[in-house]
Amino acid sequence: MRIQENINLKKYNTFGLNCIAERLFHLEDEVDLVKYHQHPNGYAKQRLLFSGGSNLLLCSEIKGTVAKIEWNGIKIIKETEQDVLVEVAAGHSWHAFVLWAIDRGFGGIENLSLIPGHVGTAPIQNIGAYGVEVKNSIESLRYYRWETGEIEILSNKICDFGYRTSIFKTQWRDKGVILSVNFKLTKDKHNLNTQYGSVIDEIHKMGELPSILSISKAIISIRNNKLPDPKVIGNSGSFFKNPIISKNTLSELKEKHKDIPFYDQENGKVKLSAGWLIEMCGWKGKTHKDAGMHDKQALVLVNHGNATGEELWAFANHVKEDVYKSYKIKLEPEVNLIGLSNL
Repeated sequence: MRIQENINLKKYNTFGLNCIAERLFHLEDEVDLVKYHQHPNGYAKQRLLFSGGSNLLLCSEIKGTVAKIEWNGIKIIKETEQDVLVEVAAGHSWHAFVLWAIDRGFGGIENLSLIPGHVGTAPIQNIGAYGVEVKNSIESLRYYRWETGEIEILSNKICDFGYRTSIFKTQWRDKGVILSVNFKLTKDKHNLNTQYGSVIDEIHKMGELPSILSISKAIISIRNNKLPDPKVIGNSGSFFKNPIISKNTLSELKEKHKDIPFYDQENGKVKLSAGWLIEMCGWKGKTHKDAGMHDKQALVLVNHGNATGEELWAFANHVKEDVYKSYKIKLEPEVNLIGLSNL
């Protein structure tokens, strides 16, 4: 465990925002979490716990303690002819894990290729893309609860997964830490999800047949073409959630906007494209100072260099207000907003 004082978090967040933290604890091993919990300047003064820094908008300096989860590793727990159970540490790169699985012919998460962040935050957000959500592959996870200092094994059902949410974002927000996640991956080479037309089109363009490898390659190609590299332009991927509405609300919207795209959901509701709404309101590629929406994907809020977290959030709020004015749809951020008291 390493401790740094008055540290700039710029290199630890994908927006590339300057943010001074009073102290930063590097938790390099699971046992460091217990030490951190007991340290007088550790958990008792915690203001932020994070991992990859890909889902944060830092809007002010942090007076107090920040802790970064850094332990990693992958271990096969059980393997049969049909599937494999894999335990992955919370601080392991998500995309590195996806590539590890594909390299071994393990399927189920290939549609989630190139999503930034680490494994421990994937269940919290219930990350999803191209017709797949991570909840579909999670069997269980190990959870350290702050109140008791004990490790619990939580089943998939207990996690209460929903669209871009889980129990860790609601009832158990800030109540503990995910230590590792157990994923059940398939060896069935025919169990593929290519329902998104752009994926199968990209596979055909590559001259390949559908497989876990070609799906991953296609999605990486699509994402690289549409989404900015955080190392070049600061961003956190999709900034807003795609709104879920009732079919009655959709019918009302279609009276004025006949071409509005939508996707039926299992719960009888429909999902709209936040990117489409933003683009139709004219925000795609628009900037103010160094804050803006990406010119290839309107859903991505970007920092063109020296924007502050407050400036980015102010820009995002203008987008939200415009979408509501035009469509009466309230957009909600996917990212965690740190340091704002007026949300």
